[in-house]
Amino acid sequence: MSRNCGVCKTNNALKITQALVLPPDSRSDDIILQVVRCTLCGFKGLAVYEESRRGALDSESWSHTAYRVAEQDLKTIAAAMRACPAPRDPRCQCDTHHQLGTRDRGGRWNGLQKITVEDSFQIL
Repeated sequence: MSRNCGVCKTNNALKITQALVLPPDSRSDDIILQVVRCTLCGFKGLAVYEESRRGALDSESWSHTAYRVAEQDLKTIAAAMRACPAPRDPRCQCDTHHQLGTRDRGGRWNGLQKITVEDSFQIL
């Protein structure tokens, strides 16, 4: 999959440096919180990959969105992700999975609700 930076518009320059697989929610079967950086312009931020395989057998939908957040929020989340003993296990019961795996009343993941998102772009 190509990961184009939405800041400098460079093809395949956005790299995933950390990933935390979260449990499914009321909408998505796969939710992966990521720390990303652009190898060209230096953008650093968070990204969320969500995929749903619900519905018709041949249907699948996904979104991959990058978020510019405050540097301190990025550092705090990256440190929490590093503290997880099993970042690829959505059933992990660590504090990081509990803190970042929160849901709203409808069962929808909202793990970024406590941070300020400055802007966002779709990763293509």
